[in-house]
Amino acid sequence: MTSAKYIGMDVHTESISVAVRNSVGKVVMECVIETKASTILQFIDGLRGDLRVTFEEGTWAAWLYDLLKPHVNEVLVCNTRKNGKDGSKSDRIDARKLSEMLYMNNIKSVYHGQHGLRTLKELARSYLTITKDLGRVMNRLKALYRSWAIPCGGKEVYAPRYRAEWLAKISEAGVRRRAEHYYQQFDVLRLLRQEARRDLLLEAKKHKVWKLLRQIPGIGPIRAAILLAVMQTPHRFRTKRQLWTYSGLALETHVSAQYYVAEGQLQRSKKPPMVRGLNKDHNHDLKDIFKGAAMRASTAAGPMHDFYEALLAKGRKPTMARLTLARKIAAITLIVWKKEVRFDANYLKQQGA
Repeated sequence: MTSAKYIGMDVHTESISVAVRNSVGKVVMECVIETKASTILQFIDGLRGDLRVTFEEGTWAAWLYDLLKPHVNEVLVCNTRKNGKDGSKSDRIDARKLSEMLYMNNIKSVYHGQHGLRTLKELARSYLTITKDLGRVMNRLKALYRSWAIPCGGKEVYAPRYRAEWLAKISEAGVRRRAEHYYQQFDVLRLLRQEARRDLLLEAKKHKVWKLLRQIPGIGPIRAAILLAVMQTPHRFRTKRQLWTYSGLALETHVSAQYYVAEGQLQRSKKPPMVRGLNKDHNHDLKDIFKGAAMRASTAAGPMHDFYEALLAKGRKPTMARLTLARKIAAITLIVWKKEVRFDANYLKQQGA
């Protein structure tokens, strides 16, 4: 029977530091190889046994994952925020620690998805990036006007038909020219965003589940496409609570001193745990989708709006009601996607989110 090998890779632009442990956890090989596909595969082909590889999430992660996946038994991409690397740091030390964490089964992995959704994932990433860049330019424009005490609420400041009027309010020539540059950047990004949106929707329409997801109130065509690209498969999440945690919709609670002694016997304290807000380590794009869907569904007529109003009638604060609605939408997303069924308002009557 071939023995297992646990391979830790510390990946950089030009080189990869590698540490290999055997089935009893002993380091049996250390080397530095070039960050080049042929070199990496040549190194892997030279090893024997049950090969398991880990490296950190980063710029090279997607490429390296796809490269190694067909040639080893397991590839785990390590979550850098949870890898627990402390103490001294060097390429060799990092590779050793990664291989040790893999051997100890202590890797918090990052999901790298299904190959058939790579195009959609990249198009969604492009759309989200351009959207964020456009938002930054819009903020810069308003900040420029406000820095010269020119009120600029609403969206009129961006409209081409009013642009000359707004620029005329700036008396300083240099500042006005700066504003013109921002407007040019805004126009280019707006057109790019429209093109990215069109490409994203064309690709999303090829997937059957996209049509099912967009039927959920608050989940429009763009949100459905990004949901599909980010989550890729609902089977990553065994329960709705796992999806809530991944989406930043789970409450973090802290409790201490859970037991006390009464009449010589240990008793469990009935003190409720302290709520510390929502979990901070989450996928921000997914949280934006469910929050945005909840905001939209809470204002548009329909079953989601009725669900929201019922929460308010019970005395729930609007912010907590929207959070509950966002969690309910996430839970329904799992149902619709896993079972491949159409949205049904009766899903709202099941166990509360």
